[in-house]
Amino acid sequence: MSFDAGMLAAVIAEINAGAAGGRIEKVYQPQNDEVVLLMRTRDGGRRLLLRCGANDPRICFTGVARDNPAAPPTLCMLLRKHLGGAFLVGVKQLGFERVASLEFDARDELGFPCKKYLIAEVMGKNSNLIFTDGDMKILAALRTVDFTTSRLRQVLPGMKYELPPPQADKRDPREESEDGFIAAVNGASGEMTAAKLINSTYLGVAPVVAREIVTRACGRADAILCDVEPKALYKAFSGVYSDLSAGNTLPVIAYDGSKPVEYSFLPLTQYGVENCRVCESLGEMLDIYFGERDRAALVSARAADLQRAVASAQSRLQRKLELQRAELADCDKGDECRRDADLIIANLYQLKKGDESVRLIDYSEMLPDGSFALRSLTLDPRLTPSANAQRLYKKYNKSCTARVELAKQIKLAERELEYIMSVKDALNRAETGAGLAQIRAELESVGILRARKGAAPAKSVKAPLGEYVTTNGYEVLCGKNNLQNEEITFRRAEKGDIWFHAKGVPGSHVLLRTGGAPLDDIPDADLNDALCIAAYNSDARDGNNVAVDYVDVRHVKKPPSARPGLVIYHTNYTAYITPDAEKVASMKK
Repeated sequence: MSFDAGMLAAVIAEINAGAAGGRIEKVYQPQNDEVVLLMRTRDGGRRLLLRCGANDPRICFTGVARDNPAAPPTLCMLLRKHLGGAFLVGVKQLGFERVASLEFDARDELGFPCKKYLIAEVMGKNSNLIFTDGDMKILAALRTVDFTTSRLRQVLPGMKYELPPPQADKRDPREESEDGFIAAVNGASGEMTAAKLINSTYLGVAPVVAREIVTRACGRADAILCDVEPKALYKAFSGVYSDLSAGNTLPVIAYDGSKPVEYSFLPLTQYGVENCRVCESLGEMLDIYFGERDRAALVSARAADLQRAVASAQSRLQRKLELQRAELADCDKGDECRRDADLIIANLYQLKKGDESVRLIDYSEMLPDGSFALRSLTLDPRLTPSANAQRLYKKYNKSCTARVELAKQIKLAERELEYIMSVKDALNRAETGAGLAQIRAELESVGILRARKGAAPAKSVKAPLGEYVTTNGYEVLCGKNNLQNEEITFRRAEKGDIWFHAKGVPGSHVLLRTGGAPLDDIPDADLNDALCIAAYNSDARDGNNVAVDYVDVRHVKKPPSARPGLVIYHTNYTAYITPDAEKVASMKK
């Protein structure tokens, strides 16, 4: 679903209820197209996210802590200067457009009270964030728009702010009368879907909302106009926007299996109650829905070279293993060479120099009728029969040596591939820029990635560990990459702690802090919590009945010269559990 005008109206009501009068403590700009206002409100600290880019634009409260660049962008510095210590008076929607105006009580350079406005236009590819003074004169904008970009509206510092050009052919759904709505229905083709009519006639109605209105009117989301009673359709239509105006909203996410496919400010009966999840707030709903997209966008923006390096290393190792395994299979031909050489030695009296091929009786192979098989051999006519036999023995000895060495090399390549897959898994689960920086430092330290000029040294890269609290209050630590895995297992672990890892797949090292208590004294509920965390933070997070090994941490060892994060262990237990994302999220600190 797009972030439509109805969703914006619902979010604005939530912001006004939770943050009006709040004081701006900090301003961050984690990415080029988003600004985060850290506020102190009556209910404590809140983060207000203003994302005004082409991808997933929105405004909402967020519980997700975002990384910030070491050098703040110019817009961020300007907002800090003007809005630091300011109070949010309120947020209002300009018309029924996807435009929100945040009003602040601030102070100017001389300390006198003044007004400032931050206008968020969440309109897809035309999204923008515009900062103005009390007279609506533009002071700065996320994207400036001049005459070469648009002849209809310019957004430049010093100009007066103007709303985006209105959609003259569309109506405000909150002001529509029954007669006007029925006239619009009667004037349209009866073969048009009712949802399409609502979308094309009224402002700010997302397709999912239009389909929900039609579903409530006739039980089918794809019904055409000739199959819908106009008065019933109007009743459903007016009911949605009456509830919205009255603040009667319900944050809902619709799922297809485990994947969120839609979100809305009203119940989505078109997907069935069993496929919908009700959230506590609109901010939580948007965090859940966009969480994976935001994480993927972060990785795409900051880790493209890491992904290329890891993919290249994986492809190289897989090709290397294929060739080595093919060579190892060829070593089996060495036994044939020894067999042929033995046959030549046993029949030297029959052979002479110059023979190119012979057929000899092979007494090692008996046929079903009791006779012995005839074996055809190709010889080098330039060599004596004895020299031909010695040549075959050399091939046999060479294959025996190659078999031993290839087995060693294959084992080393498999370990290296296992390490690369663990790095790939860590990249796929990276959530912050600091975590990506730590993975970059790791790859540079092992020589897979060339160090960048002027980059921070590996020791200065810090990223928080995953921290959880189980049912009965036990602390659980979880590594997000191989460097953190080593820190948890070999530096943070204490006597009696229990170590967990998903069996046979790349994943995090997970440590249950027991405070020295023996394994038998740990409640099953807490062990299950740690098992769930280990299964979820692995490459098998989407599986069922995932095998997880767990063992006293003192039995976990690091082989000599092993890559970061690779360990061996023994005397372990194995349990099976199905990862539960909601349960893991509820345990996270």
